Amino acid sequence: MPPFLVLLLLPFAWLYAGVMAVRNWLYDKGLKPSFAFEIPLISVGNLRVGGTGKTPHVAWLVTELRAQGAKPAILSRGYGRSTKGFRLADTAATAATIGDEPLQHYQDFGGQIPVAVAEDRRAGLTQLLAVRSDLTTVVLDDAYQHRRVRPALSILLTEQQRPFYTDYVLPAGRLRESRVGARRADAVIVTKCSETLTPAQREEITHQVRRYARPDVQVLFSTYAYGEPVALGSLKKPPGTDIMLLTGIAQPEPLRAYLTAAGYRIRHHASYSDHHAFTAADVAALAAQLQPGLCVFTTQKDAVRLLEPSLRAAIAPLPVFYIPITVQFLADDATRLRQLLSPYFQPQAVV
Repeated sequence: MPPFLVLLLLPFAWLYAGVMAVRNWLYDKGLKPSFAFEIPLISVGNLRVGGTGKTPHVAWLVTELRAQGAKPAILSRGYGRSTKGFRLADTAATAATIGDEPLQHYQDFGGQIPVAVAEDRRAGLTQLLAVRSDLTTVVLDDAYQHRRVRPALSILLTEQQRPFYTDYVLPAGRLRESRVGARRADAVIVTKCSETLTPAQREEITHQVRRYARPDVQVLFSTYAYGEPVALGSLKKPPGTDIMLLTGIAQPEPLRAYLTAAGYRIRHHASYSDHHAFTAADVAALAAQLQPGLCVFTTQKDAVRLLEPSLRAAIAPLPVFYIPITVQFLADDATRLRQLLSPYFQPQAVV
C-alpha cells in the first residue's frame, strides 16, 4: 500500500484498534466470559488477515500429538463453506459443506482424525466432545481472536516477509488487532522463512517480536518443504517444465518462487482470491488456455475445491497437479515446540 494511503487510513485504523482493545480488555478482566474445557485446547492463529501457513502447521501439530499417544481433533470455523452451524467431517463432506482447509485436513489424515467446523467455537467444542468423548486435546484452527474459548496453549503465526510488527491495523494495514495482541501468545512461529536465515537474523526477528509479545515468549522459525506434483486428472506425470499456475490463496508468491527455483517456467498465472469457489466457467477458461506440452500446477487447498463433485468430470481429462506442502522447523525449533506441547501428549492432561 502506498505510504500516503496508509497515512490517510491511519485514523480509521486507530478507531478499529481501539474497538478491538476494549473487547480484549473486557475478556482480560473477566467482564466478558471465556470458557475452558476439561481437555487442553491448542489455538493456532495470526494477527494478520490472509495466509500465514496455518493449515500445514495445524497438520504438523496433530501429527506430533498422535505420535505421542494423544487423541487430537481439529475444530475450525469452516471459512468459505455454504453451510452453517456444527458439522463433523465424513466421507460425504465437500469444500462447500465444511470449507476447503477442514476438508484438506480430513483427507490428509485419511479420516482418522475428527475434523469439525462451527462458527461458535464454544458450541462447536461442546458438540464435538459430546460425540467424541475419547478425545484428549483439540487443535483450534484460526482461533487467535476467538476469546470466548480459553486455550491452554496459544500459538501465533507471522510470516518472515510480512511480520506483524511492521504492519498496521485494518484498513491501513492487514492486522485484525494491534500488535500488542501478541502478548497472548505462548509461542510465536515465524513462517515461510528462508532456509538460509542466519542466527543473527533470527536474533533480530526475535527481538522485534518480543517488543510486543511477552519477553520470555518462545520464538520459533519454520519453512516450507514442497513435495513432488500429485495428479488430479488422468495424466500421472507433468510432460515438461512449462506450466500454468492456478491459485486461489492469499499468498501465492512463495509457491511461485519455489517453482521458478525448481526450474519450471510459469507461462500464465490464473490468480483468484483466497478460498475462491471455482466454477465450471473457470475450468473451461483454464482448458481453453492450455497449449500442447503445458500442464497446470495448483496448491493442495485449491485442489480440494477443484474436486468438488460438480467439477470432477471437467478436471479429470486435464493435466492438473497439486504441489503438497509440509512444515519444517529451522535449527532445533521442532524440539523446542515439542517441549511446549509435551504436557498435552498425556491422555489425562487437563486445562
